[in-house]
Parts: sequence; C-alpha cells; structure tokens
Amino acid sequence: MHDVPFLDLGAQYDGIRREIDKAIASVLSDHAFIQGPHVARFEQAFADCIGANHCIGVSSGTSALTLALEAVGVKRGDEVITVSNTFFATTEAICALGATPVFIDIDAGSGGMDPDGIEPAITSRTTAIVPVHIYGAPCDMDPILAIARRQGLKVVEDAAQAHLALYKGRMAGTMGDAASFSFFPGKNLGAYGDAGAVTTADDAVAERVRLVRDHGRHSKYEHRVVGGNHRMDGLQGAVLTVKLRHLPAWTAARRAAAARYVNLFAGSAIRPLRPVEGAESAWHLFAVVLPEWVSRERVQEHLERRGIASGVHYPVPSHLQPAISGLPGCGPGTLPVSERLARSVLSIPIFPELSDRQLEAVAGALIEACDAIAPMEA
Repeated sequence: MHDVPFLDLGAQYDGIRREIDKAIASVLSDHAFIQGPHVARFEQAFADCIGANHCIGVSSGTSALTLALEAVGVKRGDEVITVSNTFFATTEAICALGATPVFIDIDAGSGGMDPDGIEPAITSRTTAIVPVHIYGAPCDMDPILAIARRQGLKVVEDAAQAHLALYKGRMAGTMGDAASFSFFPGKNLGAYGDAGAVTTADDAVAERVRLVRDHGRHSKYEHRVVGGNHRMDGLQGAVLTVKLRHLPAWTAARRAAAARYVNLFAGSAIRPLRPVEGAESAWHLFAVVLPEWVSRERVQEHLERRGIASGVHYPVPSHLQPAISGLPGCGPGTLPVSERLARSVLSIPIFPELSDRQLEAVAGALIEACDAIAPMEA
C-alpha cells in the first residue's frame, strides 16, 4: 500500500457513492443496458459541457478515434500525420482504416505536436492530422488548424486525456473537424469500464459515427452502411453523467495541485512539462523531465521506498513499436525529441483528492532522489 498512490479511484467513489449507486440502480430497473436513455442524457450533457454541437457515445476511446477518422474521410491508402509520444491506440486507429501513420516530432517544452513538422511531412496521400493533447495539455492548435485549412486536410483531435482542457478559451474537442475522448476508468472523467465519445460540429460526421457505431443501422433492421459494434453501455452512460457533474471541481483541484508542484520544483533540476502559451491543461498526468544524469529506474526505486507511486508515459514511443517496425519513418533516431522524452520523462501522482502533505512529500522525495544521484553514478 502506497502512502501516495498514483491514482485513488476508491477515494473518488467514496465521495459520490450515493449518486453512483442510485444511477446504477436506475439502469438495472430500466433494463437500458445498451445505448438508450442513460447514454443519450450523457451525450447531451457532455456536449453542453464542452460546447460541442454533437457528442456520440461509443465503446472506447480507441473506437472513438477510429470512427472519427473514418467519418471525416480517412480511407485505405491515405496518410495521417500524428505524433509518436502517445498511447499506441492513436496509431492503431489510423492503421485500422488501412491508412499509414506519418510521425512528426514534438515540442520539448509541452510534449505536444510541433506544428513546424507538419508541412514537410505532407504528401499527395495526406488526408488528416491527428494532434494528441498529451497529458491533458492542448497542442498549439492555431498553427495546426491554419496549415490544415491551407492544405485542405482534416483535423481530428485525440482528446483522450484532455477533458475540460482549454486552448485560448476553446475547449479541447471543439476545434478540429472531429475529436475523440476516452473514458477509461483512470481518465479524469472515467467510466466503470471502457467507454469513449466522438465530438464534432459537423452534422454529416455525427450522423456517420452514429450509423457506424451500431452496425450501420438507421432503424432496427435497416442497415444503410456496413458498420460495427461500438456502442456505449447504459451503465457507463449513467456513471459518466454522475461524474460529469463533479468534473469541473475535480479539474480545478488538479490545476491547483499542478500549480503547487510547479512552485515546489522551482529552482530544482526537475523540469515539469508545461502547456503551450494560451493553454490550460486538464492535468490528466503531471509529467516531469528528469535531469540527464539520473537513472529513472533508480528514482522510481527511491520513491517506492518512501511509499510514493510513479509511472512512465510512454517508455516506448509508437514509432519504435515492433508492431509497425516496417513502416516508413519508423526506427531509432528519426524523432529525437520524442525519443529523448521517452527516456527521461516520469509521471508523478496527481488527482483531486491529493492533500498538501502528499504533494509536498512527492516533490520532496523526487528532489531528494535527483540530488542524491551524482552525475558520475548515472
């Protein structure tokens, strides 16, 4: 048992137990297990919350990104520009459509897509860009959107970690042609199982996603297109509706914790990754770049001895994954910033229930660990 866990879903549940139990009982009473009214209520509530025209609940964040890309027109043989510093599902969604991911490097300060890398990567086969709002921090969207408009490309935001994140006053998930969200249990807005959503302002994109998520059905036995089974469960819709009411307060608590960490690390050798100018992160993760002379494994061992959990997101970037090793542009040395961060980044606990004492303990132990490892020992 950690004195400071990486995430405490038990504490979250304890705070909303009565609301959650009532919502689940309602689904059981209604027998509304697949899509249905509980999902519809969540879709409307989430769309209203972030200012989206449409929200379509689906079975996972991976399904959400796949369906969003398909709905904006990505097809077999196309190329989609994205980043490697992300969970592999971003790559999987592109490959699932028979398209090819084209990886560009990231901004060293934020970990997000570097817009300067986009235009050199565009070819006659490029149809879309997928900026990933990694760790909950929006990418620098204005130049990305400007390039997309100039080049006639679609933009699908991977907002899996960015619930309520802001970029120059605009919510993540409302700036591109479509966006995907994940509600995996550990996310800032997490279901009690897998779930996701597509958001868009485009009526045609929304209608396409609604069809494809449910076997292409327009009515029970009329299938207008060949789709699949990507439906959200009623239980997840009900749970998410309850949690959504608390999300603004939880996000404010995460932002306060992040600000406290930044102050605690000031003057140390530890560099937190920070949102780009004009952005407010949702702080799904608090990632720091360790000094080059320390061993990340030794730092984690030091934290573990003090009862502090930590994580690494993501130690093997997508362009170095064996599953796609044969694709052009994959392999060591092709994305130096992504590879450098993959070797040196560390995620430390951040969740709404963290106390000041816990925040200070984490920061103190991390600074102590880095100071204790002399350059010659690394």
